[in-house]
Amino acid sequence: MRRTRFGRVLSLFAALLAVVMVATACGGDDGAQGEGGGEGGGDRNLTIGYIAWDENIALAHLFKAQLEERGYTVELRQLDVAPTWQALAQGEIDLFQDAWLPTTHATYWEQYQDQVEDLGVWYDQATLNIAVPSYVKNVNSIEDLKNNAGMFNGTITGIEPGAGLTRITQDEVIPQYGLQGTLNLQTSSTTAMLSELHSAIQRQEPIVVTLWHPHWAYSRYDLKDLQDPKGALGKAEELHMLGREGFSQDFPQLAGALKSFKMTDEQLGSLEDKIQEAGSGQELQAATEWANENKNVVDGMFGNV
Repeated sequence: MRRTRFGRVLSLFAALLAVVMVATACGGDDGAQGEGGGEGGGDRNLTIGYIAWDENIALAHLFKAQLEERGYTVELRQLDVAPTWQALAQGEIDLFQDAWLPTTHATYWEQYQDQVEDLGVWYDQATLNIAVPSYVKNVNSIEDLKNNAGMFNGTITGIEPGAGLTRITQDEVIPQYGLQGTLNLQTSSTTAMLSELHSAIQRQEPIVVTLWHPHWAYSRYDLKDLQDPKGALGKAEELHMLGREGFSQDFPQLAGALKSFKMTDEQLGSLEDKIQEAGSGQELQAATEWANENKNVVDGMFGNV
């Protein structure tokens, strides 16, 4: 009798265990293969590679803040430009948000385009500029600089010597507009340029600087881009989202959202400015605060994720 009861209990336990194992196996299959194997209940780990350009710093931290609220685990990895493209092509990172095309990153695109996924354009007015504060009158075009060189003490305040904007200003803008001998390009660093711009604006003094869109300075200060009738600074570029090969298959929901993701100049500028004001080490907190202050905008960007 005892053996019979024990046998029945053992048989019942075995049956229950079999049911549990079958259910677990079915659940595992759904998570691994549903919706491409990633977001259907499986792996939601994401590595975003970013470069130390203000718009990419801002976007990477905004994405980390918003995606982690939605159940992802996001690692941010800062790299230089060339290693970022290489890491993406090799699948070491999943996403890169700041590909400047068709010109600035043309070399990398030619080399790696068959190893990455283009997830779309999120910003289409990436331009190089010569700018002055809006209170500077009678200077609305680069052509106006020649006859007003004395107003700026014969100086265009620039950024790093090795920057593409520096090369184009020196080799294209100055010769094409006949500024040799009247205006010299002063190079140092982006930080130094912004410091001089801030000081001049505080004193309401004239200054002319090399700048670009997108940049937080346009959100913080009232600036005027000088017209470039000769086209010396080139045409506007597009900023693309790029995924590693297989990204859309592994993250179908996120890929769909990225293909429709857009930011305006004003939105991006205010986000960058928020992060700049917060200071180093506070980028994620600043991005979170900006998202809370712009909830309707952010919900439109990430609402489908």
